[in-house]
Amino acid sequence: MKKIKVLPESDFLKLFFALLSVVFVAAACFMPDRDTMLSGLWQIWSQPGKITTNDFALGGFAATFLNMGLVGACFTVLFYVLKATANNVSTLAFLLTLGFSSWGITVVNIWPTIAGVIVYSLVRKEKLGANINAMMFSTGIAPLITDLLVRYPNAEVVGFNLPGLLVALLVGFLIGFALPAGLGHAPNVHKGFDLYSAAVPVCFFAFFLNATLYKTLGIDLPAVSSDLGVASQSIVNIFCILVFGACVACALAMGCKWKDYMQLLRAEGHVANVSGKLGTPVLLMNVGIYGLFILAYYNLIGASFNAVTFGIIFCMLCTCNSGSHPGNVWPIMLGYVVASTVFGWLSALAGGNFSLAVNAQAIAIGLCFANGLSPIVSKYGWFWGMVSAIMHYLLVTSVPNMHGGYCLYNGGFTAAVICVLLVPELERFVKTKEEKKALKQ
Repeated sequence: MKKIKVLPESDFLKLFFALLSVVFVAAACFMPDRDTMLSGLWQIWSQPGKITTNDFALGGFAATFLNMGLVGACFTVLFYVLKATANNVSTLAFLLTLGFSSWGITVVNIWPTIAGVIVYSLVRKEKLGANINAMMFSTGIAPLITDLLVRYPNAEVVGFNLPGLLVALLVGFLIGFALPAGLGHAPNVHKGFDLYSAAVPVCFFAFFLNATLYKTLGIDLPAVSSDLGVASQSIVNIFCILVFGACVACALAMGCKWKDYMQLLRAEGHVANVSGKLGTPVLLMNVGIYGLFILAYYNLIGASFNAVTFGIIFCMLCTCNSGSHPGNVWPIMLGYVVASTVFGWLSALAGGNFSLAVNAQAIAIGLCFANGLSPIVSKYGWFWGMVSAIMHYLLVTSVPNMHGGYCLYNGGFTAAVICVLLVPELERFVKTKEEKKALKQ
């Protein structure tokens, strides 16, 4: 552990990515349906994956874990082959992509957009390794690529075909080529208060492409049928407890003490780069504790532990190196619980058909990305974090109508919209935590 502790930040993160990918592949071999792992993997690759598709139902538990591990391995190899530098943004991109590999991203549908980023790098004469984060973020529109590959413009699945491949390559190329510039501009939209910054350009591309390829042409595809009831609380909990528990144990073995982790929890302001500012042992401790915290929340609300819920645990965990931790995320969780309770009561009072309970699938997913608003908690306090979460709850289920279910970063884009609405008012009328502290002194 001493050798790992002294590794440079980038080398440590790449090792972390590699080990996590291996863990998923190994776990696939221990799943109860491992005998159908390969046939299930083909089902996941060859069927539409619009949100929300439950890969546990589509291909099985073993196939889902295998797909996640293979996607992680692909990007880990790219990190080493391209000699890319891994940082806090890389951690976010990698874990986000890994999480979505249980319900939308596959080893097949990632390459068209990656190719577009590669061409962008060649045109701009930039090193490929410098744009590896953009390659991972480009997969946020992977469900659209799968639809183009296996059924566009047909209503039913026809399988992989040459016309679909050509359209997918063209669309993927355009997205990948345009995305890096959009990523650089996105923080200007939300002023750094949305950790899922890549969601802004990816969702806008999805809006435009859904309108161009489907709505304008009058093509109306049927919804993807996915049985969200196929779930396993035991498989998800055992896997996550083992992985996150191992992270805590390794952090302790690397010399991380509780007082070191408290530096993150009690930090004044938002720690945007945990591994860079506080060290890799503190990051690993946050992966473990924050991961267990997220898992506990989904158990407490009674979420269904299907592949989507399993994936969003890692999608939510992805901000662990960008400053999210239990101390600045609990107000957001509280906001979702408050919103669900209040609007459930109001719906009953008005005679409505309330379907957005806190453990509903769409709301469980929404909370995952509302955690991207944690910088608001860090700067303005828990109350305004709760308010931002309530606003996110109200909007998050409406956004998919615009992109047709093709953008995996739906909740991250919603967080950016909340920032556009709320942050200017906070800056004008509300004192920051630092300003309040100065006034007291």
